[in-house]
Amino acid sequence: QGSARQGSSRRGATRRRARARSARAGLTLSVSLVEHLLREAGHTSRLSETAPIFLTAILEFMVRRVLELAINEAQRRGAEMFITPELLDFTVYNNTPLSELFQFTTIPHVSLPEPGHRRRSSRRRQ
Repeated sequence: QGSARQGSSRRGATRRRARARSARAGLTLSVSLVEHLLREAGHTSRLSETAPIFLTAILEFMVRRVLELAINEAQRRGAEMFITPELLDFTVYNNTPLSELFQFTTIPHVSLPEPGHRRRSSRRRQ
C-alpha cells in the first residue's frame, strides 16, 4: 500500500555521492588547492575549469619522477634509509632536464659546497 509510489524509499536507491575533482581525475595532489593557489597568485583574471586539473597532473608527475630518481639513487648508495634534501639536490642536479628546469631554484636545508669543491658532473643522466 505504501509501495504505490516507486522510488520514494531510500533503501535500495543508489545515491550519488559528490567526489572530489582529485579523485575523479585519479590524482593524489589536491586540485582544489592548486586552483586556490592559482587564483590567489593573481596571474590571470580568468581560469578555465580544466586548467587546475591539468596543472595538478603535471605537478604530480614531476613529484613522482623526482622521488623515483631519488629512491633509485638512495638504493644505489646502499646506506641511505631516507630521502634527504641533499639527496634530492644531488638527484635534480645530475639529471639534465631537471637540472635545466630547476637551475634558479634552491632546495632548502642543503648546504652549499665549499669553494673549490665541485659536484660530480660526469654522472649526468637523461
